[in-house]
Amino acid sequence: MRRGTNLPRMGDYNQTVVLDVIRRAGGGLARAEVARRTGLSPQTLTNVARRLLDLGLVVEEGEAARRGPGRPGTLMRLNPLSRFAVGVHLDPATMTFVLLDLSGAVVARAQSPTPVPEDPDAVVDGLVAEIEGLISRAGVDRDRVLGVGIAAPGPIDVEAGVVLDPPHLPGWHDVPLRDAVAERTGLRAVLDKDVIAAACAHLWAPGGGAAEEVEHPSDFVFVYLGTGVAVSTVLRDEVVRGVSGNAGESGHLVADPDGAPCWCGRRGCLGAVLRAEALAEQGRAAGVDLPGWGDGSDPRAVDDAVTALAAAADAGDPAAREVLRVAGRRIGMAAGVLTDLLDVPTVLVGGPLWDRIAAHAGPALRAEVAAHPVPGGHAVSVMSSAFGPQVGAVGAGCILLGRAFAPRPTDLLLVS
Repeated sequence: MRRGTNLPRMGDYNQTVVLDVIRRAGGGLARAEVARRTGLSPQTLTNVARRLLDLGLVVEEGEAARRGPGRPGTLMRLNPLSRFAVGVHLDPATMTFVLLDLSGAVVARAQSPTPVPEDPDAVVDGLVAEIEGLISRAGVDRDRVLGVGIAAPGPIDVEAGVVLDPPHLPGWHDVPLRDAVAERTGLRAVLDKDVIAAACAHLWAPGGGAAEEVEHPSDFVFVYLGTGVAVSTVLRDEVVRGVSGNAGESGHLVADPDGAPCWCGRRGCLGAVLRAEALAEQGRAAGVDLPGWGDGSDPRAVDDAVTALAAAADAGDPAAREVLRVAGRRIGMAAGVLTDLLDVPTVLVGGPLWDRIAAHAGPALRAEVAAHPVPGGHAVSVMSSAFGPQVGAVGAGCILLGRAFAPRPTDLLLVS
């Protein structure tokens, strides 16, 4: 948690610090408790509170629990419906859209197949139409919508808002996706990498907008499973982005030396054994009926094949169950390497693909992690993301909320 400063020129920073403390508390805080948590003087806090109330970002209602003599303080609570953000996840197979309130809770959602994934213009048309439809159906005041956060496969140029050459989106080369969406919608837009966005969902809204204070891990690795595979890292509540903002490219991390060969020349790379196409291929090789598979080049057909594989496992098909059990074990093998390297106590797993296979892959993953000796001796917990297949979209919206309202130390820099 950041602390505030009592210097007069730091007003905007203090607003975000106070708002962050109130938001994380969920159920509301008395002013005295806000002052204690932020380190702000009573006068500074009074000034900040007045501005937040005037902006409609917080409300004062209800009484704090009595502690000693005197009148209990009035609670300051977040006004979650004061602002909204649109979150978009562009996957080669499916586009996911959410509308978040200020707490990070999902108030509306939509999903549609990605139209002609190899045609950026067609995809942008589809994105814009769905964004406009989502806002319209939700019936929210457009002036309260802060903008659109977009999560896309990497690599990307975060500063320029450009999708570079993602391997799972052939035909995309230096596509200015952020600016295209901003110009077409008239809303502010930000672009980030899908696996980084997925991790950010667990920082802004660990409880999905719960009305109480929620404990969440501050150090974890997030294993993302969608059309592709990636891993992001969070240390002390900060996402590790790397020098170019493209941290997380883990497709060539060897998960299983006995796994399938990878085009890089090694065997058992994460991308070679765990991407959606690889799981579908393993299912087909094991004799599982996967209708509509084709040659594996159509992301939507691959996605349908994984859905069929998971359905077969749910129905008791032993071959399908074994494919997913091995997938879980391989995720666990990779998780052991990552937790040893980073010395983190938590592994989070999520993404569009994981939501379908977790029931069968999860037990093997947890067993593999539990059997792995941890150098530091601490326990390592494994959790599925609470946001399910929409984690990338939720994270994209949370990035936008964070840009607008999270306290950033750079705001303290004084420019002459």
